[in-house]
Formats: sequence, structure tokens, C-alpha cells
Amino acid sequence: MNPDFTSDSQIRKTKRHLPHWTIDGGAYFVTFRLASEALRPQERSLVLDHIRQGHDTFYRLIGVVVMPDHVHLVLKPLAGFDLSRILKGIKGASARKINLSRETRGTVWQDESWDRIVRDEAELIGMLEYISQNPMKAGLCAESEVYPWLWILKDESMP
Repeated sequence: MNPDFTSDSQIRKTKRHLPHWTIDGGAYFVTFRLASEALRPQERSLVLDHIRQGHDTFYRLIGVVVMPDHVHLVLKPLAGFDLSRILKGIKGASARKINLSRETRGTVWQDESWDRIVRDEAELIGMLEYISQNPMKAGLCAESEVYPWLWILKDESMP
């Protein structure tokens, strides 16, 4: 274990289908997927805008990419806000906006998200590189800088 990381006794562990570990003051890499239909470009914009609105209100947003069928983000909850509540807010409000734009009702996102505690600055940088490369690997753009649904905080140091 990284000697600069806090002890296991401070980590809270829960499990549904996936394990979820949280720690006060932690930053997280999170992935959540659509339940069915892919996001159209304007829907990706709705999701990105909604996630960015929570920056410095509920969490410090470090990076996010909205893909046609999933979202990757790195964030650090602000004091008083836990990760599960933040994700419920992101997924719930964005689902309502997507359903309104589609004139539909029902589930938009899969129920559970995948999350991982960011352990150190090197891991953070690797996660941000992964997020940045994701649209190119999927064949959605030739350079990450032109993908409109990618946002990375300018200061990439550990929050």
C-alpha cells in the first residue's frame, strides 16, 4: 500500500453488485453507462453541461468525457457531500433532461456506477490521459482537443 495513503480502517466499503469504497477527502474515477439507446450529440451536451454545473458547488470536477454510451469522470466531493448522493444527482437530473429532449419516460442510465479511489497524483494523471484518449480510441475524433464533450481542469495536480 502507498505509505502516503490513509489506513484501510478509514475506508468505508459497501457492495451492491459492485464494490464501492469511499474515504473522506478522496477523489474518484467514476464510469456510468446508458441503459439502452445511445446519446445524440445534443444529449451529450446536456449531460456535460449538467456535470459541469456541479463543479465547485457539490464537487471539484477534475475531468469528464461524455461518450455516446457512457461517461467517465474524475471528481472530488466537497465537504458534506458523499459520492453516492452526487452520482444520484448527476444521473437523475441528466436522465430527466434526456427524457424531456426525447419526449420519453423511463430509465436512461444503468443503476450502478463503477468507481475507484484515486490513490496518488500519478494515478490521477493516468486517469485523465485515459479520459482524454477515450474519444480517439472509439474513432469519434482524430484529436482529443476537438471532441466537444471532453473537459479537463487546467490544474491537473491532486486536489
